[in-house]
Amino acid sequence: MNIGQAAKKSGLSAKMIRYYESIDLISPAGRSANGYRHYTEEDLHRLAFIKRSRDMGFSLEEVSKLLALWQDRQRASADVKALAGAHIEALDQKIAELVGLRDTLQELVETCHGDQRPDCPILRDLESGGRCHTEQNE
Repeated sequence: MNIGQAAKKSGLSAKMIRYYESIDLISPAGRSANGYRHYTEEDLHRLAFIKRSRDMGFSLEEVSKLLALWQDRQRASADVKALAGAHIEALDQKIAELVGLRDTLQELVETCHGDQRPDCPILRDLESGGRCHTEQNE
């Protein structure tokens, strides 16, 4: 199948598939007589693995490691578990940061009068780099 068909079946864009080839995440596709890329079912399986890994938030570097582990039939599952565990820790950190941002913004929204007055604690906080909000909570 050509790159357009592979893109449609994999859920990835043709541009992304070409990018994955350019960074050696996938092997360059075979070429047909007319020079078009040709993808096999095995290629689609690999693209699906990459897409699912990316959907789970793994970085390209992590996806590369996962692919290597996936293809290594002698791998230790402990290696896969360690990689996934490290990713969970990073996700937990991001979640904590996002919750903190949401809570800060929620407090600012609650202190904003939202009327015709020009005074706005949200803009004041953004202008001060968060110092106004920090000073209010001390």
